[in-house]
Amino acid sequence: MPHFFRLVALLSGMAFTGQLLAADIDAASYGYPLSNPFEATLATTPVELRPSLPDDADIDQDDYRVKLRPEREFELPKNFWPVTKMGYRLAKQRGEAPLIFIIAGTGAHYGSSTPEYLKKLFYGAGYHVVQLSSPTSYDFMTSASRFATPGITREDAEDLYRAMQAVRAQHPRLKVSEYHLTGYSLGGLQAAFVSELDETRRSFNFKRVLLLNPPVNLYTSISNLDRLVQTQVEGIDSSTTFYELVLEKLTRYFQAKGYLDINDAMLYEFQQSREQLSDEQMAMLIGAVFRFSSSDIAFTSDLVNRRGLITPIDYPIDDGTSLTPFFKRALQCNFDCYLTEQLIPMWRARSDGGSLTQLIDQVSLYALTDYLKSSSKIAVMHNADDVILGPGDLGFLRKTFGDRLTVYPLGGHCGNLNYSVNSDAMLEFFRG
Repeated sequence: MPHFFRLVALLSGMAFTGQLLAADIDAASYGYPLSNPFEATLATTPVELRPSLPDDADIDQDDYRVKLRPEREFELPKNFWPVTKMGYRLAKQRGEAPLIFIIAGTGAHYGSSTPEYLKKLFYGAGYHVVQLSSPTSYDFMTSASRFATPGITREDAEDLYRAMQAVRAQHPRLKVSEYHLTGYSLGGLQAAFVSELDETRRSFNFKRVLLLNPPVNLYTSISNLDRLVQTQVEGIDSSTTFYELVLEKLTRYFQAKGYLDINDAMLYEFQQSREQLSDEQMAMLIGAVFRFSSSDIAFTSDLVNRRGLITPIDYPIDDGTSLTPFFKRALQCNFDCYLTEQLIPMWRARSDGGSLTQLIDQVSLYALTDYLKSSSKIAVMHNADDVILGPGDLGFLRKTFGDRLTVYPLGGHCGNLNYSVNSDAMLEFFRG
């Protein structure tokens, strides 16, 4: 993935008597420097405010692959063979240690920047760490998903659970004292469903589960992100595309700087320069990244299931076939389009019909209300200014989690996960 898009992808009191109150962090004492939620989502935290983490050279880690869906070798075109086995990353401590699973956010690979950051944070604290791709990533869809049509959260959780069991089976000599679970953005929602599933399956008996910036109403969060790409941006017309405008700004920024320096801190520095993006430009950039993820989901799901909506059924695909025309077609399909054309028809065929409202309730945190209220091992960390939240979402979290909810005043969507204050709070939660 080009560096620019990799960096952009850094993107994912109660009124009831007797109920413990959520921890609302005071804005004045919090110290996070970015008050703009779009800027926080894209630029995350300045380097000097991040925790000290171990270097890759000091981590005993490797990438592994496990076969979960052997039939995919025959269902997929031959040039998809690298993703017919599920890949994951495991970082191992020297002796017995607790193990934590990390579920990536929408469309994200297990090796993307946020899982990597969380891996280093937990590894440095003495945990074995397993990084898993999102069930909405093309590699998980092709290698681990039974139906390759993500969005039915309970089914996505079952796929994740089988993947976790396969990971453990592949490392029988790894000494694990206890299991923990976390996920960010969509991965946070899925972690809640995985935890509920484990209450009956009892393969892991997760000791603690942390949901980081999860969607409450999945459809609301998706709609919020889809709308961002429709933002009206000054300077864009029939002759200048949005990407040309952003790249021109980046070019001028690096010319003024005198050298090319692309790293995780670049976007923060860029936003302090004269070339900084406006709110509208940042909103469209976030929305565009989500649109790419949605298109990837629609393309992969259609191809694996031979639905013929994007790639014609029986179209010959090999190493020399250009997939560009099909991806361009997929880009015209936002998540609502994927929902209407692929997810809902599959769900209705397998569940004897049902309305969109029923589907939304089944795939959102609402479906687990009673479990989440009663399970003391599950906590949530969220931001009051998160762009994926809708009206009433924080109220639901307060009512459901009580003092197991921490609300930070700033940070946008996952922008403050690598802030030292948040990092310390995560470690404190898992240490109990």
